[in-house]
Amino acid sequence: MINKIGKITVYVEDQEQAKDFWLSKMGFVLKLEQPMGPNAAWIEVGPSNDEFTTLVLYSKEAMEQQNPSAVAHPSILFSTSDIEAAYKQMKQNGVEVEDILKMPFGTMFTFKDQDGNNYLLREDK
Repeated sequence: MINKIGKITVYVEDQEQAKDFWLSKMGFVLKLEQPMGPNAAWIEVGPSNDEFTTLVLYSKEAMEQQNPSAVAHPSILFSTSDIEAAYKQMKQNGVEVEDILKMPFGTMFTFKDQDGNNYLLREDK
């Protein structure tokens, strides 16, 4: 079902300042930047172009409006090459899953562990 840890979301006050920090001071590379609305973007940075795992620099303000409790800790996005099969398998295994979301920046769904912690599984092909 899950074949690697794909993304770790870090909630930031200012996405441009965070991007500058990771690129200029930490030597990371910009892996993806895409608008998500009028005042936010989907920004992924990583240690190199070859590294699969990235940090998503997500607007803390936007997440506070969507899900205030989520900003207390980073989110982990796992990756799969077959989202439909993974969704079906998790449901069969009794994992609590939410509906699959098809967004411009990826297809994904949220699932919960035994303590009710949220994770995302995203299809990366």
